[in-house]
Amino acid sequence: MVPRTRTPGAVPATPDGGAPAALVILFCLGWSSAFAVGKIGIQSCPPLLFLSLRFLLAGGALCLAAAVLGQLRGLGLRGWTVLALLGVLNNSLYLGLTFAALETVSSGLVTLIVSANPVLTAAAATLVLGEAMSARKTLGLVLGMAGVAFVVRGRLGGGDDPTGIALALGAAVAMVAGTLLFKRLAPRVPVVPAGGVQILAGGLALLPVGLALEDPELLTVDTPFLLSLGYMAFVVSVGAHLLWFLLLQRSTATAASAYHFLMPPLGLAFGWLLLGEAAQPWDLAGIVPVALGIWLVTRAPTAALTPAPARG
Repeated sequence: MVPRTRTPGAVPATPDGGAPAALVILFCLGWSSAFAVGKIGIQSCPPLLFLSLRFLLAGGALCLAAAVLGQLRGLGLRGWTVLALLGVLNNSLYLGLTFAALETVSSGLVTLIVSANPVLTAAAATLVLGEAMSARKTLGLVLGMAGVAFVVRGRLGGGDDPTGIALALGAAVAMVAGTLLFKRLAPRVPVVPAGGVQILAGGLALLPVGLALEDPELLTVDTPFLLSLGYMAFVVSVGAHLLWFLLLQRSTATAASAYHFLMPPLGLAFGWLLLGEAAQPWDLAGIVPVALGIWLVTRAPTAALTPAPARG
């Protein structure tokens, strides 16, 4: 039997192979609050430039920490290349489309749309990663997508911009692609350099796009901007993203993504609390099949991950 190995910096596995409850709660709170807090920030700064500053700040801090810890050595050309590619998908493309959508769509709706990624990931992981697909998972996928379609249809008649909705849907697809590639290609390195290189690469890729498409003179350095940028850089990009990578390292793509079933109600709550956004009746009705569908996907039996042998 191959001995179980542990990636440096990873959280020890619980007996059932799931993530500790505290880790999941912190991840969900940080991730779901990002859209409402981010919408505050883009009132003072164009969205792509805001994201670029956030990524450069967070990625630079993580890479500096990884260098001090000696964890950047040994990545190799392939490691740097793969992590940079993942950074473009998981940061530049996913969050670039998300924040572009926030300009014309409520933070609650954006949260709901991108939180449909577990059902998309489950379907794609069956084809790409060979993860098992059962009747229970299939029912969950149908319910999840039906709930999202119900909410989106209601919003199309309620003043939300169809282009913004399309951008949010594109963001969900980008995150699914990033999740699958992480599971298949990511080098076995600690989460600090893995997250730092991805986030920094995302910032470097997005900065020239933001400068080309947006006017830097629209940036207003005020208190809401500074508080939002600090929160997004260190609580979300550093904290929540590192927790996400830990979840991906310790479980299947489907199981890790399924933690997002908590995002729709939490995202709507943060939108109401921080921005005064009203929850529409179809939002609440749509959450029910989404949550039930993702719960079915999560609870479906899945094969345990086989630990990879230690590399010499």
